[in-house]
Amino acid sequence: MGGHHLILGELRDYLTGETLEDTHDEQYRQKLARILVEKKGYRKAEILPRHLLEVQAGKNRGRLPVDLQVILSGRTGMVIKYGPGSLVTRYRPALAVSRLVTPYQVPVVVVTNGENADVLDGVTGKVTASGLNAIPSRTELADRMADFDFPPVPEKRAEMESRIVFAYEIDGSCPCDTTVCRLNEE
Repeated sequence: MGGHHLILGELRDYLTGETLEDTHDEQYRQKLARILVEKKGYRKAEILPRHLLEVQAGKNRGRLPVDLQVILSGRTGMVIKYGPGSLVTRYRPALAVSRLVTPYQVPVVVVTNGENADVLDGVTGKVTASGLNAIPSRTELADRMADFDFPPVPEKRAEMESRIVFAYEIDGSCPCDTTVCRLNEE
């Protein structure tokens, strides 16, 4: 039994076919992937699950998976951050991730606990819609991306966002959480 999650067995990843540990959290991630494909019109190949993001705070580095990235026409247009419990507590680290997964600002950020969701504007951080049904469809995201400039994230800003992700997701994680990796700590 790994980590701090109750392992219910194994499941097959909806997007990749990969065998994963079956946990309550993973069941919600799979539910989100199915919603994106079956209800929102995305192709499986446009959704990148568990992309590893390396972050740094001073000399401390860590790695964590980004739950879901949606990539249309070669650009990441949406990042989805899953976590149980309160959505509000996930806003800041999710926005920080949206400024680190690519060299440009991702336009749409979704935070969800699998039962509810808030859609955030990646630039302003403001909630633009709520509910799982409010997650943008493929057409809605493509329209949003067509009107978006994809501003580059300045190096200093990326450094600060990396510190935020490290604090919330790496340093603030349970010591037995196997989904994050502390690469070196001094």
